[in-house]
Amino acid sequence: MSASDTKYFNPYTDFGFKKLFGEEGSKDLLQDFLNQLLPEHHQISTLKFKNTEALSEQITDRKAIFDIYCETADGVQFIVEMQKGRVQNFIDRALFYTSFPIREQSKKGQWDFNLMPVYFIGILDFIYDQKPAWRHFRLDVCLKDQYNAVFSDKLHFTFLQMPLFHKQADELETHFDKWIYFLKNLTSFDKIPAILNEPIFKKGFNIADISHLEVSQYEAYNNSLLDYWDVKSVENAAFDSGIEKGLEQGLEQGLEQGLEQGLEQGKFDANLNTVRALKKSGMALKDIAAIIDLNSSEFEALLNAL
Repeated sequence: MSASDTKYFNPYTDFGFKKLFGEEGSKDLLQDFLNQLLPEHHQISTLKFKNTEALSEQITDRKAIFDIYCETADGVQFIVEMQKGRVQNFIDRALFYTSFPIREQSKKGQWDFNLMPVYFIGILDFIYDQKPAWRHFRLDVCLKDQYNAVFSDKLHFTFLQMPLFHKQADELETHFDKWIYFLKNLTSFDKIPAILNEPIFKKGFNIADISHLEVSQYEAYNNSLLDYWDVKSVENAAFDSGIEKGLEQGLEQGLEQGLEQGLEQGKFDANLNTVRALKKSGMALKDIAAIIDLNSSEFEALLNAL
């Protein structure tokens, strides 16, 4: 499948995501989307983009390159990441990324360490973990103590596992539902569905319309799409390999377990035949028990099977 096979671009690609949310002309889309994720006291009225490449003060320190890095007029900062495939230590990387906007708030001279909130929004085109805590489409994380009380309201993480969103058009209940439905199904639409026939989404469809891209943008999108497919093919190969390995291990364990069970059953049947023969000959059960080397529970099981 090439870019020309769909009417709208893939928002999971680097090009598509930044075109849809990371440009001045589409800032209102980002603001509307983020406001669906934020509490009432952190709703965004104005938004400005910041440099997506953050570098520590020391030249030997690590740097971070964000998909989208933005800030509200009152200083609340957001990092928005579209993660198309699994990466090692993803949660650690999210923590590392938030350290940059935190450190950036320090001021020269005297400073009282009063921090503005930092939000990390991770949109994941995969299921991160099968553990119970991650078996939800949306996971919100903040700093809490052992009594489940908020320790600090300055650091927030929201992870959206897109494969776990299953609502169809007639099941959408909120504006946020519509946003996720729009992002997840954008490439499958050939026209704007009635449920998304609203100004903010109509603008999104217009931006995502591949026919509206300039030649250089179309080439950039195709390259981004190839990168997306490469990531997905590697991920699928790893998944298939995992299934194959699991089947091999399961077969090996099954054969071993079956052999063990078979031997146990064979021993039981042999003892049962012996008990039957001796009992038929008139031997007392206590004498049979003395001949057969079994504990009382095992011998009782034989008697129950007679």
